[in-house]
Parts: sequence; structure tokens; C-alpha cells
Amino acid sequence: MTIITRRHALHLGAALPILGASAAQAQSKVQAANVAAPNLPIESGAQLRMLRPVKFVQPDEDIWRANAARFAQKTGVQVRIDFVGWEDINQQTAVTANTGAGPDIIVGFSDAPHIYGDKLIEVSDIAEYLGKRYGGWMFQGEKLGKKSGTDNWIGLPIGGTAGPLVWRKSAVNAVGLSAPPQDLAGFLDCCRKLKAAGKPPGFALGNAVGDGNGFANWLLWSHGATLTDPEGKVSINSPATVEALSYLKELYPTFIPGTLAWGDISNNRAYSANELFLTSNGVSLYFSLKNDPATRPVAEDTEHTIMPPGKAPGWPSAPLTMNTMIFKHSRYPNAAKALMTFMMEQEQYEPWLDANLGYWAHPLRAYKDAAVWSSDPKIAIFRDSMDNRFWNGYAGPITEASGQANAEYVTVQMCAAVASGQSSPQDAAREAERRARRIFRR
Repeated sequence: MTIITRRHALHLGAALPILGASAAQAQSKVQAANVAAPNLPIESGAQLRMLRPVKFVQPDEDIWRANAARFAQKTGVQVRIDFVGWEDINQQTAVTANTGAGPDIIVGFSDAPHIYGDKLIEVSDIAEYLGKRYGGWMFQGEKLGKKSGTDNWIGLPIGGTAGPLVWRKSAVNAVGLSAPPQDLAGFLDCCRKLKAAGKPPGFALGNAVGDGNGFANWLLWSHGATLTDPEGKVSINSPATVEALSYLKELYPTFIPGTLAWGDISNNRAYSANELFLTSNGVSLYFSLKNDPATRPVAEDTEHTIMPPGKAPGWPSAPLTMNTMIFKHSRYPNAAKALMTFMMEQEQYEPWLDANLGYWAHPLRAYKDAAVWSSDPKIAIFRDSMDNRFWNGYAGPITEASGQANAEYVTVQMCAAVASGQSSPQDAAREAERRARRIFRR
């Protein structure tokens, strides 16, 4: 926990140029339109508490704190920031929403605002301002920010991390391939060859917020399966789902042991330790490898490509997105909105984006010209990930029910049941349908 006061801000805020802001800003190609900011008179005596996911790359936290310090220095608003584990953020958000007490601001994941919409204040004023100023919102920004079927913003997306294939070039080349194939049959054959060569792949099948949901979603969408249809009716128990789960039965034996219990950090550790040679991850894995002299050779041997599309019309990935909620119980809503607007302005946001190496890819189009995207060709794949046309609960609307299904790992546990041999593909699909119908009530 850090509490940032005006005095503390003088120390923390001074650190920002050291973290790389000044040089980057001077050479920035990001264009911001001259748009009037909303009038947000900060309440007398305002102080804010923010809860957000713990960092996976250190600059995320360092610059986030420094930016909050600059806000405190500028406004006199005391800001307390608590970083919590990814698996804990959903539970703590539920407690805050149900008790009507706790943090003013929670930076949750993806569809969280749609679960607790009636507990949140609308943020359309700051969202529309930021969109006009920075070239408009990308697809995921609007999809996750606006209440379904309306133009009312209940969340403020900050950035998202997609999960492309991360693979060792030397391992893939050693089995006779220049890159993992983009068709499903070829990809399965590649994984089998890697396993036989002692360089196994592995994907999370545990209750991992990012990696577990990401893999389950890819498996379904690449086979044309969906949790719900466009009208929001449960569609998980389908021939396409059975086909996807049957494919998993063939794919899972190639995995490194332990993936059924993996959290979001597990594949990072296994890949870094030369135990795993192909997985799916955000840029955090590459970032850590590249910035540690001991693992830099692994980074040099690492490549990124999209997960095999299969039957999907595009990259079947829903970026795990940090999505801000401001709660109605806050005594200082203007201060909260002012803080989040400040954090998204170029002077604060671009240094944070650049230093993260694009881990949380931008949701506002103007930031496509940030320096980070031309700094390393291996991360260029992440630049447009917030324009992917898939989302949790696809293909239906984002609602409280779709968010709950994701938070309860309905599709992840369906996949795990098949991989572990506890259920047949048909039985697992029926059980997922039963659970989903209980949540969606349709």
C-alpha cells in the first residue's frame, strides 16, 4: 500500500523523468487534439483510494505511482494505491460492490463494470473527452466501456494485453518448421513434435484470470464455438464445442505437466526456466527475459505470432483489459474522474505505455504512434490487439451474466474437465451449458 500526499508527491513525482518521460515526450509522434476538458471541480478535502491489479512488469507500478504522485502534487488530493493479485481482484471488487464501502476506484478486468453497473457512476464525460482528444476509442475500448446497447460509459478501459503464441525459434526450427503452423491440424502436429523432442508446449488450464480464460476462449472460437449467440442465448453445448474439446483431448498430452493447476504466472516461470518452449502470453514474459542478463539469450530466441485462427474470421483473442470503475459510494466522484483523466493524458500515459514495452496496449487510437511500437519488432504484434473483435461471452452482449460466467471460469473448467479425463467432451459441454443457463437464465 502507498498513500500519496502532496509532500510525498514531491519525491515520487520527481522520479518520473528518470523513468524516461522527458526524452520520450520531446520526440513523441502522438497527436492530441485541442479539446476542452470536462469541468470537474474537485471536492474540498478530497482523498482517494484506488485498488488495481499487481504489476507483471516493474515499470507498470513505478510509473503508475509516479503519475499518481504528480496528480497529488498538482491538486492536493491524497491518493492511496493498493496493488492486489490478479486472482483476488474479482473477489475484492465483489465485496466493495456488495457492501457499498471501500475503494473509490477499482481497476478491474475487462467486463467487471458490466457486473456491477448499478453500483458505478457514469463516466461518459471523461470517456468522450478522451476519445475526441486521442483519435477515438478502439473496438475493445468502446465494447468494454459502454453499457451494452447504450452510449453510456460505465467503465474506462486503460489498456489490454493479448495472448499470442510465444515460442522458441530454435525449438520450432529443430522439429523442421520455420514457425508454428496457423492451421489447427498443423499446430497439433507441431506440438506433438515438440513434445517428442523434449521441448514441450503448455497452456494454462487452471483458474487463471488471463491465461486460463484466454486459452479456453481461443480453443472455442478457433473451432467456431461460442458461449452465447448474438442474442445472448446460451450456445455452449454445440457440435462446435464438442469438436473443440475433442481437439483438446489430442493437444493436452503434448503439454508440460502441471498445467491444470496453472495460474497467470506459471507459464512465465516454466518458459524462463527452459522447461517450456511454446505457450501463450502477454508481453510481460518477453519483457522479463529481455531485461534480465541471465535470460537475454532466451529473449533473443523468442518469437510472437497469433494463435491459430482456425475457423475464426480474425485473431481469436479477447485482450485482458484493465477497466476502471468509480463507485457511487465515493464521496469524491469529481476527484476520481479527474485522476483517471489525468492518468490517460499523454504526459502521463505515453511514458507508462512505453516503459511497459506495450504490455498494456493502448485503447485510444492516437497512441498507435507511441515510441514503444517501433522500439522492437518482436512486440509489434501487440499494437493493434485492442481492435480484436472477440470478447468474453462472445458472441452475445456484454452483460452482468457474461461477466459472471467469465469470473466463475465456466469455459476454463469445462476444458480442464476434458483434459484431466474427468469428463467426455459431450458431458463437459452439457455441464457448461447447465452452469451457463443458471447464470444467464435463458
